[in-house]
Amino acid sequence: MIKKFIDRLLGKTSTKGKKPQFGKREEVGVAVHGIDPKLVDERALNVVRTLKNAGFEAYVVGGAVRDLMVGLAPKDFDVATNATPEQVKGLFRRAFIIGRRFRIVHVVYGRGREHEVIEVSTFRAYMDNAAAEQVAGNEKTSKSELAGMKHAVDSSGRVLRDNVWGPQEEDAVRRDFTINAMYYDPETQIVVDYHHGIKDSKNRVIRMIGDPATRYREDPVRIIRAVRFAAKLSGLGFKLEAKTAAPLVKSQELLAEVPQSRLFDEMLKLLQTGHALASIEQLKALGMARGIYPLLDVVVQRAEQAFVRAALRDTDRRVGEGKPVVASFLLACVLWADVRDGWAKRINERQHAHPALQDAIEDVFNSHIGDVSGRGKLGGDMREIWMMQPRFEKRVGSAPFGLVEQARFRAAFDFMRLRAETGEIDEVLADWWQEFSLADDNLRQDMVDQVREEQQQQQRQRAPRVHKAPAPRVSPDAAQAAPSVARDAVSDTQDDQSALSAVADATDAPKKRRRRRRSNGPRNVGEQAPDAGV
Repeated sequence: MIKKFIDRLLGKTSTKGKKPQFGKREEVGVAVHGIDPKLVDERALNVVRTLKNAGFEAYVVGGAVRDLMVGLAPKDFDVATNATPEQVKGLFRRAFIIGRRFRIVHVVYGRGREHEVIEVSTFRAYMDNAAAEQVAGNEKTSKSELAGMKHAVDSSGRVLRDNVWGPQEEDAVRRDFTINAMYYDPETQIVVDYHHGIKDSKNRVIRMIGDPATRYREDPVRIIRAVRFAAKLSGLGFKLEAKTAAPLVKSQELLAEVPQSRLFDEMLKLLQTGHALASIEQLKALGMARGIYPLLDVVVQRAEQAFVRAALRDTDRRVGEGKPVVASFLLACVLWADVRDGWAKRINERQHAHPALQDAIEDVFNSHIGDVSGRGKLGGDMREIWMMQPRFEKRVGSAPFGLVEQARFRAAFDFMRLRAETGEIDEVLADWWQEFSLADDNLRQDMVDQVREEQQQQQRQRAPRVHKAPAPRVSPDAAQAAPSVARDAVSDTQDDQSALSAVADATDAPKKRRRRRRSNGPRNVGEQAPDAGV
């Protein structure tokens, strides 16, 4: 109190610019943190060992340490070191420096789809944003200005460049949540903790390091990260600390200045890390169902629709089983209603089915995807999934054999299967394609032949036929009464032969067929011919 009073007398009314409390370094052994070293990825262990053998500090850091501590299997392993990006790159055969805002190194193991990336970051120094270089625009509008800067912010205080290296204690205070600011050495099995991350992990608390409103302003994407961690860890009882949650809604407006591509990536992390449904529930509970990103608004709005919910649930299941997921499939499911309705509308307007579907897809890209990823690989995959849907109706000739060989057949089939499960199409169709995709060529031909025979039989049953009307049946009593009826019906001027003819007709006697007069005019196709008279 006395110090604050003296500072005010001396005109030191603001504490801005002073270094924060970096925290006290605590080294915690396995008896307390309980991490099983066997669960550490061998490639991450190799990166740590290589850096340490070269004389640098190196630790597994971030979410992997948190997950190991609470009993979850980490999806990714990140490493932090005091080596610069250039020094890290020089130690590995396949290493690439990426990023401008934060320069990091990707160390790559394996090839193709089986490759694994270990992300290596250099300890960052604490830098007072009030002393940083300031630009008026953002990453895109101020690109030339930012080229030579190591620490820069925009007019709102958002960090645009942060590439100043420092000691581990300063790196720790730069991280967002206490449970993500722990450093694990897999060789010594020591966890280094500066901000009571172990305590918060045990108490199931998600707490921001420093002032939450300030940290959200430095990097608004932390708003989305807070929601993601709350969703991911909710099943274990984790909750956002009240002070950490309080500024979230108000801080949402800061996301307007974040590049759309970065928001798109963060949206995919919400939906593709195995907790899509939980993330949507968190957004609703926190009052953030709208306003983060336009496409995410659509996902949240449609999450209760049977087809979209089935797709979200299927995505969570696949992640839980360790199977790959792709953004194109989930987004194709979310936007299918727009494609389907636009397609149907154009067909009703007499447009041909194929171009009608193409035009409907183009409208959806323009209205919901834009230029972020809609014209790249993601957009191409979505387009193929949608364009294949009508082709599943064709199960004769060579069409099925060609379709099953398409690169996106499996994704398109899974999409069609979800449509069947939610009642949009017949499940028999999905079952047929499931069997066809797994069969050999001989069985496939038998299946196609069977479908052709069934369709031909249905056509025969539907074809119009010309029938002769059967002669009316007359009961015995009516037959006995017929002579008197016929005699009453004939005129006195008719001869006996005419009367006998009328009687014979009423009693089912063989009819004398008269020659039918031909008509010169054409008869309508399918019109039933009149019966011949007597």
